[in-house]
Amino acid sequence: MNTPPAAALPRERADLLETLGKHRGFLRYTVRELTDEQAAQRTTASALCLGGLVKHVSGVEARWIRFVLGGADAMRSEPVDWEGQFRMADGDTLDGLLAAYAEVAARTDDLVATLPDLDAAHPLPEAPWFEPGATWSARRVLLHIIAETAQHAGHADIIRESLDGARTMG
Repeated sequence: MNTPPAAALPRERADLLETLGKHRGFLRYTVRELTDEQAAQRTTASALCLGGLVKHVSGVEARWIRFVLGGADAMRSEPVDWEGQFRMADGDTLDGLLAAYAEVAARTDDLVATLPDLDAAHPLPEAPWFEPGATWSARRVLLHIIAETAQHAGHADIIRESLDGARTMG
């Protein structure tokens, strides 16, 4: 990817990338120095595990970027295992999930830097959680990705603290 340095980007794009990068960093830091077994372990009443959160956030970001590029049909172009996306499957490793996440992040960063217009919009897919007939711009999608990443980085922090007492902050 050939993402220009943040200083070379318009302020809004640099701010979006900086904020998204900060929350990605929190998530990555939270899973530091874990074994695959620890990353797959459930430590709370939730079914979430740390590796599953990395897998989920990566998949969500990839789907939304497909939406930015091609709308709802592009977003749905790859099947989603709605339950399995939150768990580490046989063969998943934390290193592999983090590498896949880094690839998704690089594609997103490149898109944010090069997309001609952050106002470009598509109708949302039909789903009970979306307002019927609503459209989202690329900007709105990026804000959603930031919110999703931040929310799950917080979940990860709680799970990690329950696992071994380590915390992302504080």
